[in-house]
Amino acid sequence: MVLSGLAHALHDGYTDAIYVLLPVWRAEFGLDYVALALLRGLYAGAMAILQVPASWLADHVGGRAVLILGTLLAATGYALAGFSGGAMGLYAALLVSGAGSSVQHPIASSAVSRAYGAAARGPLGTYNFSGDLGKAIIPAALSFGLSVAPWRPSLWLLALAGIAVAVLLTLLMPRIEAAAPPAASGRATLQREGTGFPLLLAIGVIDTGVRMGFLTFLPFLLQLKGASQPLIGAALAFVFLGGAAGKLACGWLAQRWGVVAVTLCTEGLTALMIALAALLPLVPLLILLPLLGLTLNGTSSVLYGTVPELAPADRTERAFAIFYTGVIGSGALSPLLFGAVGDQAGPVVATLWTAAAALVNLPLALALGPRLARR
Repeated sequence: MVLSGLAHALHDGYTDAIYVLLPVWRAEFGLDYVALALLRGLYAGAMAILQVPASWLADHVGGRAVLILGTLLAATGYALAGFSGGAMGLYAALLVSGAGSSVQHPIASSAVSRAYGAAARGPLGTYNFSGDLGKAIIPAALSFGLSVAPWRPSLWLLALAGIAVAVLLTLLMPRIEAAAPPAASGRATLQREGTGFPLLLAIGVIDTGVRMGFLTFLPFLLQLKGASQPLIGAALAFVFLGGAAGKLACGWLAQRWGVVAVTLCTEGLTALMIALAALLPLVPLLILLPLLGLTLNGTSSVLYGTVPELAPADRTERAFAIFYTGVIGSGALSPLLFGAVGDQAGPVVATLWTAAAALVNLPLALALGPRLARR
């Protein structure tokens, strides 16, 4: 559990450190919003496309080995980004790093699910909480580094951190055991997966699209309101710390109040607070950001914890891989869509569109309720 959480913190920190770098790369290379969104999209796209192949590879060579190699590859991508001399070099480096990060979610989350069995919803929430700790710590550390040093050496230090985590996984992580096929007939389970799982995936796709679209524009909203580069990094840390608390709390709350009730609350509040974030001045916005982070990321913990309930026991890795393919693919494409809106109408209007998109999940969550397995 601890090592899975450490890997999650590193890879999620790598993923969201890109948001801190977007204004830096825009100033250095003169990129528009769509080109900036493509940087984030290539990283997320590589993660999305390789989720299922990563689970297949883990079946053949072992999840532990794939997780270690993926961590090394993600660190290598960040090192290459530090050596890049232009936008094309950044695109290639982020593809490499995203490919390395594709292995973490299906392998580590299925390992936690198998370790705790039917009681895995809460531990999966804790596992997701560790990812948001990485999102808070690594972007904040990078932002501080950018205030005292050029961005290239800062990326090389991030790469060294990834290598250190890979070494710890090599020395300390036990072998991840494969799950045995369930003794009972899998027909009912597969039927539940066929009806409930697509709805769960659709909610996850929209939720991730809203989150990634909003986070793409948050640094530029803060700039419009007069925030400095260190303050932008601190503001992102506020969001991710709130998100960490949301993932930790919402996984346990869903176990007590139900998936539908918690999802309706988090998605409705997310839409409201994103709209407020677009319109509020800087100081009230900074005060709002931790609570916005809580609801913005809380839904994902609820959804991840529901995947094992809608998948056969011997296909948990595959179900997680399919789910992460959808949500990370959404994270890759949605910034491009909202980026096009931002280029035409500005970051405030694009942010308001992300708030509207969050409301789509309300009827989907209501439709999912009858299809969930009764606990």
